[in-house]
Amino acid sequence: MADKKITEIQKEYKEATLDLLPSFIEEYINDGRPGVSKIINQAMNRMEKLRLEKERIERLKEYEYKYWEKYDFIGGIDEVGRGPLAGPVVTACVILPKDCDILYINDSKKLSATKRDELYEEIMAKALSVSIGVVSEARIDEINILQATYEAMRQAISECKVQPQLLLNDAVTIPGVTIPQVPIIKGDAKSISIGAASIIAKVTRDRMMVEYEDIYPEYHFASNKGYGSQEHIEALRKYGPCPIHRRSFIGNFV
Repeated sequence: MADKKITEIQKEYKEATLDLLPSFIEEYINDGRPGVSKIINQAMNRMEKLRLEKERIERLKEYEYKYWEKYDFIGGIDEVGRGPLAGPVVTACVILPKDCDILYINDSKKLSATKRDELYEEIMAKALSVSIGVVSEARIDEINILQATYEAMRQAISECKVQPQLLLNDAVTIPGVTIPQVPIIKGDAKSISIGAASIIAKVTRDRMMVEYEDIYPEYHFASNKGYGSQEHIEALRKYGPCPIHRRSFIGNFV
């Protein structure tokens, strides 16, 4: 083992998946060379971060564990896009399996865009059901943002592949729904199902707004996602509203 170059051990460490780290540490922990000791410390730090993340995810399942005793299919619901000046409001309903092993789920606002994209793919692959509700800016103007959000949530529920037996909602109780509901304040940071829904809704809406950038490039929707950034407001004042602006939201600017 001492004959193996430190650069080779470093390469082996970088290529090691998390499940291989324990055997990697065991193999090289008694090597004795300072360079190898440094690599082992890095591996042990990674293991510790993984342990802490698994503990955090277990805490994030608190509501699910409570209700999984009675219900097999729990839908987490969240929305994205209540505040922007342009674009739709988007909701998601996600039903996770009881043996869900997805790490790093959190309130989508606390995650980088890259991490959200990674988790989006993992949630789509592992969830029992993922469904989306989208309500347009025209409908928002017609019935107001709160009612439009409820409408989008009902749409997401109706599109579920598996019918949820219980809904965990981020803060709201959705009118016109017969399924039992549990509203949780700041639910996207307290429930893994709601957190997963917040990621799906956020990535879905962000991708829609990036596509709108190609149609209406002057408003920079790819970067501001329809929110009232200074750049967006300046464009709104210069060019006036485009078809996806919410007329009921932009009275102060045009």
